[in-house]
Amino acid sequence: MDAEPEVLDELRRLRTRIPQLTGALAASVDGLVLAQDTAGVEPEGVAALTAAALGVALRLAEATGQGDFRELLVRGVHGYVATYAAGRSAVLTLLAQDRVNVGRLHLEGRRASTRIGELIDEAVLRAEPPPQSRTARTPTTATSRSAPLRTRTPRAPASPRSAANARTTTES
Repeated sequence: MDAEPEVLDELRRLRTRIPQLTGALAASVDGLVLAQDTAGVEPEGVAALTAAALGVALRLAEATGQGDFRELLVRGVHGYVATYAAGRSAVLTLLAQDRVNVGRLHLEGRRASTRIGELIDEAVLRAEPPPQSRTARTPTTATSRSAPLRTRTPRAPASPRSAANARTTTES
């Protein structure tokens, strides 16, 4: 990925701004590590678990009518795991000690996830193959981009009763 050095720099700056962070990881929504600054944990395992938690969080937010996923916070006996949406195709996961200021964690995590999302989305757009013309005799002047990657997938209603309660608005 083209943005890996910049994402890694952002993760390191984030750890400098919040000394209680014990790890920071950017991963794809599919659970692949994009960049990481962690010690004492297996980044591939954390990325895979983040993708699984993201799937549950997406469904929970949708089922409760809370809208698109933004963040997830897990508090354990020894600290926190915070996950933030980072653009269209990635998430930022932060590991923090139990004495971290959670408000500061959210503030800095949201800022960093926005920046990381921009970096990764730009890298994805750069990596897309250039559009091809349909035929040699009809050149095209307009460029097209593929649809943006989504962090949520539509689900069919589980029962006829829930189908009656489904929203009828269209997303753009």
